[in-house]
Amino acid sequence: MARGAIREGLARTGRILRSGTGSLGGRLLALTIAFVLTASVLIFFPSAANFRNSWLGERANAAHLAAIAAELAEDNLSEEAVRELLDGADAIAVARIAGGATELVLGADTGNAPLLDEDQTRRRPLREMAAVIATFTGPADRLIVLTAIPQTRPDERILVILPEAPLREALIGFSARLFWFALFASLATGALIYLALLVLFVGPMRRLSLSMTRFQENPSDARRVLSPGKRHDEIGEAERALAAMQADILAAIRQRERLASLGLAVARINHDLRNVFASAQLVSDRLAMSEDARTAAMGQRLVRAIGRGIRLCSDVLEYGRSGEAHPELQPVILAPLVEEIAGELLAGSDGVIWENAIAPDITVMADRDMLHRLFGNLIRNAATAMKGQDGARLTASAHASGDEVHITLADTGPGIPGRVQARLFEPFSSGGGEGSTGLGLSIARELAGLLAGAITLQSTGPEGTVFVVSLKGAD
Repeated sequence: MARGAIREGLARTGRILRSGTGSLGGRLLALTIAFVLTASVLIFFPSAANFRNSWLGERANAAHLAAIAAELAEDNLSEEAVRELLDGADAIAVARIAGGATELVLGADTGNAPLLDEDQTRRRPLREMAAVIATFTGPADRLIVLTAIPQTRPDERILVILPEAPLREALIGFSARLFWFALFASLATGALIYLALLVLFVGPMRRLSLSMTRFQENPSDARRVLSPGKRHDEIGEAERALAAMQADILAAIRQRERLASLGLAVARINHDLRNVFASAQLVSDRLAMSEDARTAAMGQRLVRAIGRGIRLCSDVLEYGRSGEAHPELQPVILAPLVEEIAGELLAGSDGVIWENAIAPDITVMADRDMLHRLFGNLIRNAATAMKGQDGARLTASAHASGDEVHITLADTGPGIPGRVQARLFEPFSSGGGEGSTGLGLSIARELAGLLAGAITLQSTGPEGTVFVVSLKGAD
């Protein structure tokens, strides 16, 4: 039964190796087996050397007993008796070394066979491991001249001559047994480690990987969000983090879908509103030109109201399109571009003093149309904030710092209310100016981001407001 279980375990391990070498678990199992086999190879030579020493020690003790038996014999031993004693010790000759003299006790003819000296009175591990290799590679008829210390007489030395062939056969058998044991141990250890890691690590990691793949296929499906387990280790933290990220992505996708639907509806409403405003503007223009003073005043107010409605529709549509822009970067000289924008937007702003202090050699890498829209929103907001103010002034300046250019727009308006500053760049966050839609700064910030730049509110107050736009300079 035990052998059947072992065979089944080895067969299962083989199937895992054949089918899963490309997976993390299969590679882990293969590496474990390779490491155990490598360790077995490293311990083979010390183990084989110890086996060789034990084998030689047993032969030396057997030869010593044969020598004692020969000494205790009352009569001279016959040739047949000597041969039996030597065969029992697997020896060819046995001699004692005492007092510096060597005395042959049992002996036979060694012929012309090559001899190998083996001194076991001193242990030398490296030499013993090298002797293992020599045993496998030596001549088949070589004899070993063994010098050892008898266990019963530690003050004596015994000299034994024995053939190396039996030792070689014994070492081959030992090596085969060690190999099969190491192979079984490596397979069993590898399988156990594989199963343990499969349960503890590989399985959960595979679950995470499959969850990410399934969620990527359809991130709008709530059923594909991972349900984290109750583990408190790193894998548990990864599961919870992945589940939270998937939930956030799912919420963002749903929000985007709602915003897309809302944006489509707003775009359609805006289109219809602009048509309505266009018709209403024709009527309001006629009312504003009426000869009756009260009717003309009401018509002018209606014209301004309709104008604000048209601008709101235009800004909403522009904000909806701004996320789709792809900048075409090229060197743009700032001074003439900003002057052109100011000329267009400040033409009807009586009383606003415009000052362009940007040096004519300052150039940025940007999309010209995007820059026009960006600075157009800032200048329009500044002009709106200063409307009706005496001594209103708008100043543009710029300076280079490293590989960036910082453009400053400073107005003398009343400043931005504190309640608005915290969400100044958010959509529909009005700065409080007359006719403001709250989209200009949001559009400007998005355009600056597309140009790898930024826009910041440097200061604001009763003395005026200062915005700084940072863009990449052109070499």
